[in-house]
Amino acid sequence: MNFDIAEETIVKPSFAPRDLPPVSKMAQGLIGSEILKIAADIRTMVAEGHTICNLTVGDFDPKYFPIPKDLRKSIEAALNAGETNYPPSDGMLNLRKAVKNFYERRLGLDYPVESFIITSGARPAIYATYTTLIEEGDKVVYPIPSWNNNHYCHLSRATWERAICRPEDSFLPTREILEGTLEDAKLLSLCSPLNPTGTAFTRDALEGICDLVIDENDRRDGDERPLFIMYDQVYWMLTFGDTVHHNPVSLRPELASNTIFVDGISKAFAATGVRVGWAVAAPDVAHRMSNILGHIGAWAPRAEQVATAVLLLDDDAIDGYHATMIGEIESRLNLLYGGIRSLREDGFPVDAIPPMGAIYLTARFDLRGRSTARGTVLQTNEDIRKYLLEQARLAVVPFQAFGSEENTGWFRLSVGAVSLDDIEQMLGRLREALELL
Repeated sequence: MNFDIAEETIVKPSFAPRDLPPVSKMAQGLIGSEILKIAADIRTMVAEGHTICNLTVGDFDPKYFPIPKDLRKSIEAALNAGETNYPPSDGMLNLRKAVKNFYERRLGLDYPVESFIITSGARPAIYATYTTLIEEGDKVVYPIPSWNNNHYCHLSRATWERAICRPEDSFLPTREILEGTLEDAKLLSLCSPLNPTGTAFTRDALEGICDLVIDENDRRDGDERPLFIMYDQVYWMLTFGDTVHHNPVSLRPELASNTIFVDGISKAFAATGVRVGWAVAAPDVAHRMSNILGHIGAWAPRAEQVATAVLLLDDDAIDGYHATMIGEIESRLNLLYGGIRSLREDGFPVDAIPPMGAIYLTARFDLRGRSTARGTVLQTNEDIRKYLLEQARLAVVPFQAFGSEENTGWFRLSVGAVSLDDIEQMLGRLREALELL
């Protein structure tokens, strides 16, 4: 077949201005990723030849954090074996059984295999949770800061109530903060370790929230749909020091019917591009979620599912990989935390919360009202972000990207794509930038 097309027959479409927007109100109002907007500034500076310590991306540089070798080999083997067809909409049965076994061994949770749905990373699991549980106008409660709940509320046409969290609570919700917010709510969104803060619930704090949810559901009569917890624990294997991961169902087994777990290999195995995640829910809810995901085709690739099943059944491979990975993450976070605290001790208006898990450090650059060498007064987090990028060549994400409306100087710093040397050099530039104010 000849695909040569004569130049004079090529169609170049033109698009006339429209009097009315051609898309839905939902699409008109949906905001794009704030972090991707920041990436444009970084690309510009890199193109100009600047070296940037990029702490914005919730991802891993394979130079420092490659996926497990056995996982890569298993993917290649599965592809060579012809595992390239559509997988079942709820996931390959061998992987669902492997995740079930993994949860029994590692978390002490013995769910039926019907509760496990395999997804293309964790995001479809979150989307399916919202679309399965939420009708237009239903109320969702989520903490501030948190990742993307505002956008998922918009997509599902929910109403929402934001629980504003405090630095003294490591920016995690507490029973005290949530009291009075859950009446008539259909979903409470929680995450631990938390994106963006890298902090994790203590047992007592999570128990208090669980009891609040139980009390709210006990208050409802049989005609009212229950309040669910969506528990995003995609970072649960990445905890440091004395931090222990807790989950609602282990603490309060009666919550099993009304809890949906969101999880995957993306973060714990630096496999963000492999796209294998899952949701775990009561079988009747999982069945409805699977129907939704089947229609949008948000399943993980078949070969990657086969390979992930092999990985999750191999405790030696998991523990061996994490022995190196977690140490590398923790060393970066500790260096960053120690550097910022040292600057604070020297009188600079900065601070940080000790890291507990994930790949994030929560830091404060309390620079509002300070004047730059050019005489510009920093007024907002965006002003501070741009100053740090231009003067210290440090790229960070303000809490506005995670739902916050206050310009209090708090930022997320992510260490998965930088080296220890990158951080060390940046800390020197940061000191110089602060001295100029």
